[in-house]
Amino acid sequence: MNPLLQKLHPYPFQKLGKILAEIEPSQKHELIRLSIGEPQHDTPKVILDALSNNLTDIAYYPTTQGSPELRSTIKKWIESRFGMPGIDPDCEILPVNGTREALFALGQVVLSPSNPDSVVVMPNPFYQIYEGAALLSGATPKFLNLGSSNPGWELTQLDKSTWNKTKLLYVCNPGNPTGHVMSLSEWEELFQFSDKYGFIIASDECYSEIYFDEGSPPLGAITAAKSLGRDLTRLIVFSSLSKRSNVPGMRSGFVCGDAAVLKQFLLYRTYHGSAMSPAVQKASIAAWSDEIHVKTNRTLYRDKFNSFVKTLKPHSSIQYPSAGFYVWLKTPIDDVEFAKKLYTKCGVVVLPGSLVAREAHGVNPGENHVRIALVATQKDCDEAAQRMATLMSLGFD
Repeated sequence: MNPLLQKLHPYPFQKLGKILAEIEPSQKHELIRLSIGEPQHDTPKVILDALSNNLTDIAYYPTTQGSPELRSTIKKWIESRFGMPGIDPDCEILPVNGTREALFALGQVVLSPSNPDSVVVMPNPFYQIYEGAALLSGATPKFLNLGSSNPGWELTQLDKSTWNKTKLLYVCNPGNPTGHVMSLSEWEELFQFSDKYGFIIASDECYSEIYFDEGSPPLGAITAAKSLGRDLTRLIVFSSLSKRSNVPGMRSGFVCGDAAVLKQFLLYRTYHGSAMSPAVQKASIAAWSDEIHVKTNRTLYRDKFNSFVKTLKPHSSIQYPSAGFYVWLKTPIDDVEFAKKLYTKCGVVVLPGSLVAREAHGVNPGENHVRIALVATQKDCDEAAQRMATLMSLGFD
């Protein structure tokens, strides 16, 4: 067996499951789960129709590169959303079966087993796939802590010798769980570090289409690169339909970026067998071609955030994220104890922040926070907020 598997940490939801298994949920309430970021809004009809109308296509093997029609559709969406003309769909775009597997697989392409000193840098708190990609590639994960008052990161947390060993850096923008959107100056500094030390930037932008101001979408890596007069050198961007279009079970997304890197990524995926189903490709074309359902989706999240924040504001330091569907709530007590109280007294399940972070630089930046995913119905989110407000007003008694 691969000994590197022993380095993997239990997934946060495994840890949460063990914690909750030792206590009893509230008997007064029906359980409301706000721990997992699984979209629960209705899947748009335009996508369902495209999927059902093309099921006969499963009689054919798909190509790893995806159909020209799908890549062309993604190209048009990128140009419209990020304002970057001239993307080559044949060598700068690759469809993937959801970005989770692609984020992981990139590590297998970028990192060499012959270089055990390689470093992979990632935010902290973070999406666990980043760490797993580093560990199973034989690299060492290094963390950049995200602050509470300043949700961005300071690149100077790591010394020059660490940056010299860095081959890959993961960024989540908008952030999971903080909802932080990187500014142009933050991107400029990161690009400068990439130029200086030669590492590849993997920008996970799965939450980019969930935001509050229709006139001000989150700044993405591609737009930032264009604004700074850069091309896509050493930049790989990941995007997904799961959150944007409420199809987490369809497993569809894309990577876009440096053609030289994607050439090697395609080679790897040819052997890995990661081709997207032809029927899913047709449904993906329908999804990327339609923005009406995406705006409707944002309205639903906006309404839930407005009522959730209003209810909890008198009892907490709750704030709106810049984007995404998570509330990153500072807790008045230990985050695990807070989550246990919500479970036993309110019947509400949230994710303790310490479970999605590692201790680094002498601190676990997820401590004393919980991640609350506003993915349930408006009714359930309102009910959860009311239960939490009542408990907090009573001092958790």
